[in-house]
Amino acid sequence: MTERESKYATILSKMIQCETISTKEDRSIEKFNNFQSTLKELFPNVFSRFEIISFDGSLLLRLPGKTDGMPFLLMSHQDVVPAEGKWQYDPFSGAIEDGRIWGRGAVDTKCSLMCIFQAAEELLEEGFVPDVDMYIASSCNEEVSGDGAPRTVEYLRSKGIRLSFLMDEGGMVVEDPMGGVKGRFAMIGTMEKGAANYKIIAKGSGGHASTPAKNSPIARLSQFVVDLEKHNPNRSQMSDTVTEMLSRLGQCAKGPLGFLLRNARAFKGLLTKVLPKTGSSAAAMVRTTMAFTMAQGSSAVNVMPEEAHLIINARLIHHQGVQKTTEILRSYCEKYNLELEVLDSKEPQKSVDFNGNAFKLVEQTVKEIYPGVVATPYLMTGNTDAYHYQEITDNAIRFAPLAIDKQQLSSVHAMDENIFVSALPQGVDFYKSLCKSIRKGL
Repeated sequence: MTERESKYATILSKMIQCETISTKEDRSIEKFNNFQSTLKELFPNVFSRFEIISFDGSLLLRLPGKTDGMPFLLMSHQDVVPAEGKWQYDPFSGAIEDGRIWGRGAVDTKCSLMCIFQAAEELLEEGFVPDVDMYIASSCNEEVSGDGAPRTVEYLRSKGIRLSFLMDEGGMVVEDPMGGVKGRFAMIGTMEKGAANYKIIAKGSGGHASTPAKNSPIARLSQFVVDLEKHNPNRSQMSDTVTEMLSRLGQCAKGPLGFLLRNARAFKGLLTKVLPKTGSSAAAMVRTTMAFTMAQGSSAVNVMPEEAHLIINARLIHHQGVQKTTEILRSYCEKYNLELEVLDSKEPQKSVDFNGNAFKLVEQTVKEIYPGVVATPYLMTGNTDAYHYQEITDNAIRFAPLAIDKQQLSSVHAMDENIFVSALPQGVDFYKSLCKSIRKGL
């Protein structure tokens, strides 16, 4: 381990040791105040030189630039999800073992938060002054879709501030991202799916379980679920972003697959049909998904429910937003005498132009810091804080510039979350280079 790797690993370890779990039930900010005290100790220049604004635990920091050009913003959230199950190392130990830092938040997203702050710390030590105002944002409730990011956006909007560019969590530097594709890729998120939660309700007459009537609430809900899974009503369509992604992945694929991917535009119709059959991840790239996540019936084992319900978490593709998805579900509900309630919803976010200056800036920085790595636009199937910023920027890019393997990717929101010690210096260097490259009129 190099001296620099050891230093960065120690910093990230201290950040992980601060437990910052956020839940909808616990809205206390005391743990985030404690975490920010640690940040102030770790990054003294940042917290003395940047203007700091707090929104009940969520942070916005500003470093004035040389000109009045459109500012840029780097962001990564402070909070983490609960750490359940039996871990190899305690989830809040920040253990540095086997060339990795272990713990909740190692990937999602204290790693990128550390790299952003460390990059800013080193730039200040070098006497750096940004060409335009530089912002750092970090919410404390991203994992529970809290108000940190919306309040930050509202503050910036009220000041008349529009961002030339922002970069949040998202894709990372990965190896062999799909079967038959061999190589390292920087998966740069340029668009984000929308989301909606639906409650499907079945009503009945109840009664004793010893004399069950047919077409009970749970029976109808079950028929509804089987019908939706067996006859998926969500239309597949490849966006320009996914088409471009496949074309770039094809640079590292051989034979018929390589030919097909490199010519994704010509074979768009075929790929649209084939992709959903290759796996759930590929299917999510081309259509709205519907996941049955919760269900409730009777409160007793021998009582037929007068009412039962289930919850659908839908992730909305750009060609099938809230209205169309709701219409589809409503038609299925009518078929089984069910009621539908829209709990919440948000439309898909428009795509960043992957031929535009913002994307090209990130792409060029990838080439500089990660030689041989192919940069590609990428569709985010999950949701991020960046979603809220669409009203004040056209360039909300989702990319954490850190190299991870498949196990580390699968550890997000799961057990044994960890990241390579060796990944951290390149992450810091990426942010430093990016900040130096941003000029007025990006």
